[in-house]
Amino acid sequence: MSNKTSLYQTKEQLKKLVSELVSIPSVTGTMAEVEMAEAIASYLLKLPYFQKNEHVELHSTGDGRSIVTAFVEGKNTNKTVVLVSHYDVVDVQDYGQWKKDAFHADTLTSTFYNHMEQVPAHVQKDMIKGDWLFGRGTMDMKAGIALHISMIERACNGEFDGNILLLSVPDEEVNSLGMRKAVSVLIELARKHQLDFSLMLNAEPVFSRYPGDQTNYVYSGSIGKIMPSFLCYGKETHVGEPLAGLNANLLASYLTKEIELNVDFCEKVRDETSPPPTVLIQKDLKEEYSVQVPHSAVVLFNLFMLNRSLKEVTDLLLKSADKAALNVKKHYNKAARQYAAGMEGSSLDVNVWTYEELYIHAVKQHGEKYVQEMEEALLAQEDDDRNKTIKLVNSLAGLCKEAAPMMVLFFTPPFYPAVCSHDDLFVQGILSNVQATAKEQFQVELVEQSYFGGISDLSYASLQHPLHTFNTLVANMPLWNKGYHIPLEELEELKMPVLNIGPLGRDAHQWTERLDVQYSFEILPHFIYQAIKEAQK
Repeated sequence: MSNKTSLYQTKEQLKKLVSELVSIPSVTGTMAEVEMAEAIASYLLKLPYFQKNEHVELHSTGDGRSIVTAFVEGKNTNKTVVLVSHYDVVDVQDYGQWKKDAFHADTLTSTFYNHMEQVPAHVQKDMIKGDWLFGRGTMDMKAGIALHISMIERACNGEFDGNILLLSVPDEEVNSLGMRKAVSVLIELARKHQLDFSLMLNAEPVFSRYPGDQTNYVYSGSIGKIMPSFLCYGKETHVGEPLAGLNANLLASYLTKEIELNVDFCEKVRDETSPPPTVLIQKDLKEEYSVQVPHSAVVLFNLFMLNRSLKEVTDLLLKSADKAALNVKKHYNKAARQYAAGMEGSSLDVNVWTYEELYIHAVKQHGEKYVQEMEEALLAQEDDDRNKTIKLVNSLAGLCKEAAPMMVLFFTPPFYPAVCSHDDLFVQGILSNVQATAKEQFQVELVEQSYFGGISDLSYASLQHPLHTFNTLVANMPLWNKGYHIPLEELEELKMPVLNIGPLGRDAHQWTERLDVQYSFEILPHFIYQAIKEAQK
């Protein structure tokens, strides 16, 4: 009697599976995210292979959430393809009046098709031409999970020669704790089963590069992301004597003016250019109203990376801060001269330091024991990683008032290293064959991009720069090994090439998020299947 099954293979089966996965509202950090891991495991355990082999596991991330793995052993080979996905989603506040149905894909889809006038014109055009499924997570990335479960079923049916390992993680949308923890899980499984990881294959959806972009992209890498921040420490004074001190907001404003949308930070690799930096947080740190000027402020930037080293990026940031500091000095001195009306005015210089330099100075002034006790007290507080980092640096700057005014560069979590396998001949061979099949058999043009632009867990498959080049990050990220960590040594050990072949959708993280059902579940499975077969040769 055959143990082969066909539970997750047809378009209708996959659409049903996605709708069921979407119905679990696995918003990052909620209890439903915990339930999601158990649900994925339950779908896998319906397959006879896993009823005979205890190869579906839930690995704790240490905070109540779990990493799901499912291992299917191949035939006389160590070669293993890792199918990676994330099962968390962003919240649904943007859905407005349709919020109650955001996790009910079939209901929401019917509503939108019955009331097409209520969705934007560009969405209506898609709906007229195709079969779309709406709802939070349909595109990003419950469809990818469904496709990977489908491939696992085919592996259970003996359709692949090599090993297949499904890996689905939480927390991709916030800090990627799941994938960072999964690195050690992968290494442990590799040792346990003597696995040779030949490829990490992701199924993040296709992201448009510009409005109206209809291209079907595949990705041989994933963009990097760093969050450079500056603690701006001025000098306190009464609002009646503004020139006797320095408002930290002035420092922050000049930093923003210097770095916001500064294309000097953009990188160009082949025909791809990283977006310019932009501010995510800019605020002073004054907690209550008073007539004292704010003397500390913070600016936190989003900065994408392709091929630059962390030292190159840090040098650019410090160069920009030096320019901002000079402009603050000019601004202040001009105001002082004009206000003084011929009297001798004040002058000031703004120090530009790294967090490492600030820490060393604080220890010299107050002793290591005192500084560490202050750190421990702040780290013990329950808070967001960004807020906790800002409080740490601000408190440290408060111990070094004699160095003010100053701008202090530091890095906040999360950090995603850029990763790219474009120049990997093995990956190029897989891609070329899949692209040829797509064009010849399905008249689909698959266009390679070297970097997936939506940020992904592929960043934690390998390192494209030597280990020592990360010293700048480690030295200037206050939470490093104090609540936030990337297993750099283990990533260097993994050295896994990467590829992303994912479903087609539109408007990720928007209330019009939708999945192209026909392409994603009738055509795309052929490409993913072939990529796995090629990777096991």
